[in-house]
Amino acid sequence: MALAMKVISQVAQQRKTLEEAVTTALELAAGKSDGAEVSVSKTTGIGVSTRYGEVENVEFNSDGALGITVYHQNRKGSASSTDLSPQAIARTVQAALDIARYTSPDPFAGVADKELLAFEAPDLDLFHPAEVSPDEAIELASRAEQVALKADKRISNTEGGSFNSHYGIKVFGNSHGMLQSYCSTRHSLSSCVIAEENGDMERDYAYTIGRALEDLQSPEWVGEECARRTLSRLAPRKLSTMKAPVIFANEVATGLFGHLVGAIAGGSVYRKSTFLLDSLGSQILPDWLTIEEHPHLLKGLASTPFDSEGVRTERRDIIKDGVLTQWLLTNYSARKLGLKSTGHAGGIHNWRINGRGLSFEKLLKEMGTGLVVTELMGQGVSGVTGDYSRGASGFWVENGEIQYPVSEITIAGNLKDMWRNIVTIGDDIETRSNIQCGSVLLPEMKIAGQ
Repeated sequence: MALAMKVISQVAQQRKTLEEAVTTALELAAGKSDGAEVSVSKTTGIGVSTRYGEVENVEFNSDGALGITVYHQNRKGSASSTDLSPQAIARTVQAALDIARYTSPDPFAGVADKELLAFEAPDLDLFHPAEVSPDEAIELASRAEQVALKADKRISNTEGGSFNSHYGIKVFGNSHGMLQSYCSTRHSLSSCVIAEENGDMERDYAYTIGRALEDLQSPEWVGEECARRTLSRLAPRKLSTMKAPVIFANEVATGLFGHLVGAIAGGSVYRKSTFLLDSLGSQILPDWLTIEEHPHLLKGLASTPFDSEGVRTERRDIIKDGVLTQWLLTNYSARKLGLKSTGHAGGIHNWRINGRGLSFEKLLKEMGTGLVVTELMGQGVSGVTGDYSRGASGFWVENGEIQYPVSEITIAGNLKDMWRNIVTIGDDIETRSNIQCGSVLLPEMKIAGQ
C-alpha cells in the first residue's frame, strides 16, 4: 500500500509539471501564431522477462516527450522534444514557428473547433498503480513460463515469460484555452513455448492484460493456456484447394473489423482511396449487427476522455442495424469533407460488436464442416478494392467437431462480401482489444492449399 501511495504522489507531481510545460509552450506560441496545440505524454514502468526460470531482462523506463503544432496564416509547423526544461521548450516552440514559415498554406489546417473540445474530462477509472517489486515481477513471469513448460513432455523449449507494468500521463492543451490531462496504467503477463512431436515443432503463446493488476488472469492460467494452445497445433495437415465455410476465432475476428476502421477513416474518404467511398447510409453488414463505440468504458483498454486533438469522445453507433452511420473523422479530414470531427484522431475507442448468443461450440455445430482460423499472416488486404488474401492456420472441422490442425493455407475473398454475408457471431467475446467481438462465421471463402 505504501508503494502505491508513493507512486500516486509522484504521478500527481509529474502531472502538475507536465501541465506547466504545456502552458509554457502555449504562452510562448500565443503572440506569434494564429493557433497552437501542445501534447505531452510520459510513460514510466518496469518490464521483465525470464527463460527457463532465469532472468533474461529487467528494464526500468521513464520516457516522455512534448509535441507542439502551430498554425499561422494557414501554414502548419510541428516540433517535439524529450527535454522539458524551459529553455528546451522555448527552442521547440521556435522550431515549430520556423517550420511553419516554409510550409504551403492549407485552408483546412488549424486547431479543432472550440465547441468540440473536452473542457471537462470524466474520470474513466484508468489509473491503478501496482505494488510490484522487481523480484515479484520476475516471480510472476517465471511462474507463467514454468507452468507451461511442465504441462506436457512434448513441450521442448521456451521463448520465456514476461511481465510488464507501466503508468502513463497524458496532457493536452490548445490556444482555445483547453488544458486537460489524465493518468492510466497497463499491466500484462505472457508466456510463449515450443512443442515438438515426430519432428514437427510448433510455437504459441498466451497473455493477459488489464488496467488493474487484480484484473489479470493468474500465472497458472497463462501457463496452462499457453501449453494448451501450443499442443493443439502439433501435427498440422494441409488442405486441398476448395471453397468452404470459415470461422474467424475471436482473436483474429477483431482484425476482420479492424479493416473496417481503415475503410471508413476520413483520410481514406477524402483521398477517395476506400472501397466504401459511397457507402455512408448504406447497409454493409447484416441487419442484426450493430457496432457501438464506448470511449468512456470504465477501465477500458481503449478508453479516453478526448482524442489526440482534444476533441471530446462520445458513445456512438458506428454501424446501426447493418447500416454505416458515419465516417471516423479527425479535425483535418472533417474539414476536407465539410463535416465535424468525430473525435477519432489517434484511433478508435472500445468498439463492441454484438453477437447472437451462440457459444463457440454451437458456432462449430452451425458450421458443420469447414475451417476455423486462429492465426493470420501477411498483409494481403487492399483498402482500395477490399480484396482479401492472407496466409492462415487453424483447425479443420467436420460434423461440428474439431478434427485436426491445419497450416500453410491461404484464405481469400472480398471484404464487402465477407462483412455483408456474416452468418452469426459468437458470445466468446475477445476483451483484450480495442475491438471487442466474438468468433465470426462466414458462409464461404476460397481456401488455397496443396
